[in-house]
Amino acid sequence: MTKEEFSLARKKLGKTQKQLSELLGMSLKTIHSYEQGWRTIPNHIEKHIYFLLINQRGRKDGLQPCWELKKCTIKENCPAWEFQSGHLCWYLSGTLCECTLDTTKKEKLEICKQCSIFTDLLS
Repeated sequence: MTKEEFSLARKKLGKTQKQLSELLGMSLKTIHSYEQGWRTIPNHIEKHIYFLLINQRGRKDGLQPCWELKKCTIKENCPAWEFQSGHLCWYLSGTLCECTLDTTKKEKLEICKQCSIFTDLLS
């Protein structure tokens, strides 16, 4: 996530920098640093921002879960299925989707951000 994307997401959430710092449990200076580009936005903060944006929109009912869209044959072993969170597969670690196996957390999120499961939540 770039500094511009972070700032835009904060504005879409309708939060001031101070309000977002409180929501994320971090200092105001950290938020300033992200928006100025002085600090790289960590993966877990990027995921948290997307989680808030998606839940703000209330887009979870009526969505087809990932295991159905991807026709998963090993869903019973996947945390997305275990927690019935097929719309949050991009957020969960340890998912078994073939496209993200053997990737780092950062690589997984970048792959997931291109997936229709994720993009449909933000549209």
